[in-house]
Amino acid sequence: MLVQKLEDKISLLNSEKWSLMEQIRRLKSEMDFLKNEHFAIPAVCDSVQPPLDQLPHKDSEDSGQHPDVNSSDKGKNTDIHLSISDEADSTIPKENSPNSFPRREREGMPPSSLSSKKTVHFDKPNRKLSPAFHQALLSFCRMSADSRLGYEVSRIADSEKSVMLMLGRCLPHIVPNVLLAKREELIPLILCTACLHPEPKERDQLLHILFNLIKRPDDEQRQMILTGCVAFARHVGPTRVEAELLPQCWEQINHKYPERRLLVAESCGALAPYLPKEIRSSLVLSMLQQMLMEDKADLVREAVIKSLGIIMGYIDDPDKYHQGFELLLSALGDPSERVVSATHQVFLPAYAAWTTELGNLQSHLILTLLNKIEKLLREGEHGLDEHKLHMYLSALQSLIPSLFALVLQNAPFSSKAKLHGEVPQIEVTRFPRPMSPLQDVSTIIGSREQLAVLLQLYDYQLEQEGTTGWESLLWVVNQLLPQLIEIVGKINVTSTACVHEFSRFFWRLCRTFGKIFTNTKVKPQFQEILRLSEENIDSSAGNGVLTKATVPIYATGVLTCYIQEEDRKLLVGFLEDVMTLLSLSHAPLDSLKASFVELGANPAYHELLLTVLWYGVVHTSALVRCTAARMFELTLRGMSEALVDKRVAPALVTLSSDPEFSVRIATIPAFGTIMETVIQRELLERVKMQLASFLEDPQYQDQHSLHTEIIKTFGRVGPNAEPRFRDEFVIPHLHKLALVNNLQIVDSKRLDIATHLFEAYSALSCCFISEDLMVNHFLPGLRCLRTDMEHLSPEHEVILSSMIKECEQKVENKTVQEPQGSMSIAASLVSEDTKTKFLNKMGQLTTSGAMLANVFQRKK
Repeated sequence: MLVQKLEDKISLLNSEKWSLMEQIRRLKSEMDFLKNEHFAIPAVCDSVQPPLDQLPHKDSEDSGQHPDVNSSDKGKNTDIHLSISDEADSTIPKENSPNSFPRREREGMPPSSLSSKKTVHFDKPNRKLSPAFHQALLSFCRMSADSRLGYEVSRIADSEKSVMLMLGRCLPHIVPNVLLAKREELIPLILCTACLHPEPKERDQLLHILFNLIKRPDDEQRQMILTGCVAFARHVGPTRVEAELLPQCWEQINHKYPERRLLVAESCGALAPYLPKEIRSSLVLSMLQQMLMEDKADLVREAVIKSLGIIMGYIDDPDKYHQGFELLLSALGDPSERVVSATHQVFLPAYAAWTTELGNLQSHLILTLLNKIEKLLREGEHGLDEHKLHMYLSALQSLIPSLFALVLQNAPFSSKAKLHGEVPQIEVTRFPRPMSPLQDVSTIIGSREQLAVLLQLYDYQLEQEGTTGWESLLWVVNQLLPQLIEIVGKINVTSTACVHEFSRFFWRLCRTFGKIFTNTKVKPQFQEILRLSEENIDSSAGNGVLTKATVPIYATGVLTCYIQEEDRKLLVGFLEDVMTLLSLSHAPLDSLKASFVELGANPAYHELLLTVLWYGVVHTSALVRCTAARMFELTLRGMSEALVDKRVAPALVTLSSDPEFSVRIATIPAFGTIMETVIQRELLERVKMQLASFLEDPQYQDQHSLHTEIIKTFGRVGPNAEPRFRDEFVIPHLHKLALVNNLQIVDSKRLDIATHLFEAYSALSCCFISEDLMVNHFLPGLRCLRTDMEHLSPEHEVILSSMIKECEQKVENKTVQEPQGSMSIAASLVSEDTKTKFLNKMGQLTTSGAMLANVFQRKK
């Protein structure tokens, strides 16, 4: 009974509630109707008051919730008692009469749409039932309006404003019930509502939903959200973007998911064109700076760098220039390759464009980077920070297109560069391939057609009229090039990485500024410093510069820019002169070796290098022939076997029978490299015969330097050589050399050979050695070597004893065929104590890098 009474009371209260709400709606509609009659002003969103929803909705806004049923019947699906008669419904004037539409919209709407906004009349039955009976009768139609959703369903929005209000109320409840994979389908609805909704609080909630729509948005989903944000920004203008969108970004700047932080970083760049200019250079710049310094995710920092680049394209506050430079240095030094790559592709070109506008490209940006490189070289006499050198030099390299564009735009002929008539074509290979479109000179200039006209005038000016009054180009010729060439002379010529970096820089510089500039401005400055002539053979100044990195960088960075026949001849002649002068003056060959290594990395230059070496092979001076023999070793790696067979082997055979023993000995490392890199059986046999003649011919019996060179070569190439060559030739001959060394009466020579033998045996101990070879050659050779070391180097003798003991144990146990036989003979059976002792002793000895590099290699 109690339950029934409560339900009846609830039903009565509901009826009263809806009766009151309907009366409120009717009164508001009448007010709007009177207002429309009094003010005939078409204004859809401002003059129309939504029916029935204002009073309950205001409460819901304050509480952060939406209207719902009384708490006592929450969740129930009770019946509605219609309290308003048909007559009342039919006589209530509808809000938003056709006059309330803007004229343009009204004209474009079909008649049916306009007429539908007029008063609706329903047919009345010709009956005499009381209104109470009608109401009681209709109560049996079960309709749910006692819930939030029922409330929305029972009403139909009849104006644009009321549609926006309805979407604003409903979307927060729709979003959580949509599958994550499909939520991007809601983006148009959310954005449209956020654009047009009259309430700032609701707009904020909708944009919050947008940025939190997907827990971890993937790349495609982020692109969709960004597209929506840009559309929103275009629609609402900079003030609302600042007030409504930026706070959403700021809230998620430290979100736990990197995908959300990535969305923030990308949004800052995408929204940059639509923000107030003072906000770009303050709040947004600060946000991106914070993320660059603090975010641990590489992908986020990469997006930050790209957005910073976009900001640099829109910023116009000169006071932010130095802040941008500090950000640039931080980005260039980032530990992530992705971030550094994005810096070169986006941030640096955009910053360079701004720097050019401010007039700081030559006077500050490039000079500052050059000064940092010089400082590194001054401080790095005992250890250069090659990573920082690469960082600064690669930045300079990325600035070359911007520098060339500046030279063109400030040229004496720039005012004459008009597009008329047929535009000349630019050769496809005229410029190096840019890292990104922002480093394309035609993009910086404005168009490929404009660039073509400027290039034509540029070449003519250089050839015919000179550089007088051309300040931007004179700066390059008189300040930049001399400073760069001076820096090149200070770097360590043995640092392959440094030589390569500067070589690539000069190659890009020369290719960008063109052949005429290279021939008339760059080459003469290098040639003036190098002074290649026979007169400089005894000149300390001349010899000094030839041993520096200036030689390989000029050869590989400047002389390789163009590949016509005359260019190749110039390169060949330069290398021949350097080889001759260094050889005749007994100078170190490091600069020549660096040139050969850098050029040898490109197969296109193998024929050219062999031409240079053949010049040395047939030279009248034994010193030059000896240098040529040593250079062959550097050219063999990566060279085709056909070239080795047809060009290298004949040259080495010629040198191996040279009248001078020093020339013959110099060929041994090259023969060893062939054994290491070639698989052609016939060629290997020819090399083996030549090495055998060195070892077995009586005329070489007392050639200590020859034996030393062979042992060093065997230790270097043995572990990587063809197994048959190693087993049948290298190990047996090492055994013979160890036997002969036992009979050496000169202790210094005996120790020298024994030390090199120790290194060779240590390297070969990593290889698989058969039981027969172990018993007949490897162990006997080790015992001979131990005999030498007992008298000459006891610390070596301890290690050799351990090696011999373990090898003997292996033979006794006959475990050569076991799977572990693939391990080192010296290492596979050594106990932990012996291994530790062996390694400790090895660390105390002064041995060559070849042995140490090969000790822990896998067997072949």
